[in-house]
Amino acid sequence: MSNEDPQGCVGNPAAHFGTPEILLADGSLTREQKIAALRSWAYDAAEVGVAVEEGMRGGNNDLLQQILLALAALGENVDIEHVGPSKQHGLPGSD
Repeated sequence: MSNEDPQGCVGNPAAHFGTPEILLADGSLTREQKIAALRSWAYDAAEVGVAVEEGMRGGNNDLLQQILLALAALGENVDIEHVGPSKQHGLPGSD
């Protein structure tokens, strides 16, 4: 199973998929690629949340929740009770 990403979908999922649900339905990505893409997307969504918190406009308030639900659908254990040290909080790896 290859983790290569020739189309850049994993590194920039927002540019390739309209929603996390569309990413989940994509048959060309492996489970691991989908998880990596969703984690990348979650970080980006958290950065937007930080920007909004600091006074910038924009952002989809539901996007991070959609991403977390998509990760859960892939069997990822996402711990939302404990957060990382940065404003973006980060998502710990699965067990």
